[in-house]
Amino acid sequence: MPDQPYATQPPAGPDAQSDTRPDACPNTRPDAQPPLFTWEFAADPYPAYAWLREHAPVHRTTLPSGVDAWLVTRYADARQALADGRLSKNPAHHSEQAHRTGRVGIPGERSADLMTHLLNIDPPDHTRLRRLVSKAFTPRRVAEFEPRVQQLTDRLIDSFAARGSADLIHEFAFPLPIYAICDLLGVPPEDQDDFRDWAGMMIRHGGGPRGGVARAVKRMRAYLLELIHRKRADLGDDLISGLIRASDHGEHLNENEAAAMAFILLFAGFETTVNLIGNGLYALLGHPEQRALLQESVAAGETALLGTAVEELLRYDGPVEMATWRFATRPLSIGGVDIPVGDPVLVVLAAADRDPARFADENVLDLARKDNPHLGFGHGIHYCIGAPLARLEGQAALATLLTRLPDLRLAADPAELRWRGGLIMRGLRALPVEFTPEEASGEVPDPAATL
Repeated sequence: MPDQPYATQPPAGPDAQSDTRPDACPNTRPDAQPPLFTWEFAADPYPAYAWLREHAPVHRTTLPSGVDAWLVTRYADARQALADGRLSKNPAHHSEQAHRTGRVGIPGERSADLMTHLLNIDPPDHTRLRRLVSKAFTPRRVAEFEPRVQQLTDRLIDSFAARGSADLIHEFAFPLPIYAICDLLGVPPEDQDDFRDWAGMMIRHGGGPRGGVARAVKRMRAYLLELIHRKRADLGDDLISGLIRASDHGEHLNENEAAAMAFILLFAGFETTVNLIGNGLYALLGHPEQRALLQESVAAGETALLGTAVEELLRYDGPVEMATWRFATRPLSIGGVDIPVGDPVLVVLAAADRDPARFADENVLDLARKDNPHLGFGHGIHYCIGAPLARLEGQAALATLLTRLPDLRLAADPAELRWRGGLIMRGLRALPVEFTPEEASGEVPDPAATL
């Protein structure tokens, strides 16, 4: 699932070597479908999505994992599908034959008994669990967390600002949301580096050993169950304590539900933000005029442009390429195409958010864009519950980096950057940058020791 690598490399041979540009297509017919799920596609999927929107907006394809699924690429169809109750989030509705041919979901979550979280269940269980989580994950809690997010942001920048260079994925975008969500959940500081290691394995950040994702999920689940047990005897003001306290008409989360909920809040709460920051910074580095406008606005103490900038970055090259799996429980039609019962449906948010039928100048980055109902956080009852925290972290990260390192510049040829191959999430493996070093005020802090 998130950053599950493509199961196969692009095919070797003359056709594969003839042209490796992201928009290249080995077919000669102008109406031929561009290839999907190659590493070139991962670098820039938008030309292929534009072709699908125009010629095959609801398209059945075989995914690299072997699963046959429908890709929904137009905005109107995407909104319909995201809110259609006939499309279930429960993998139990996946047809048995198709299920045997490939993989769905987060590797290891089934064997670790972590399936009962918000991304995998439907009403009425989804309604009950989301209501319980919402009581603990409130806008007030996120607003109160703003000083801590700013502190984390500054300390991470402190660790490399005097050096004049950094990898903004490994050293900034990745650790910031990990430490933030661990704080919010109530993971003790001495255990947070373990979570950083597990999270890195789960998204295969820079690769990992075979089976490492499933092992990381199991270790995280075992830790969360033990932490929940400890907190029951000593409740605090953190989110896990809130989950334990939360009740709805006398119903409480059991330990498996609480562990699954903490797991998905951690998992969804960090990878989305990693990619929001990484993709957003990369887009700004490639659009100097838009970046200059944002820097001027931030320097003037304004907040309006920073807010619309984050929304536009979510639309333009968002962190979630496809919405998580859905399965048809009854026959339905999307965009005039009949979807059989049991078939998986993947709503391509990246394609929908560049649909010219909904967004003017869809391929233009406009940080001041006002009419911007993007689908970056989903739509309907499964709208991302952690969206306020992701927005807070994205705004803090962008504003602080642009203020403290105003001449930030890419330190690599864009063609050399690599994107993690995966179906759901979209993000860079690394983002090397250079900048004028800040004057060191003393010993450069070790983030692991100070965060």
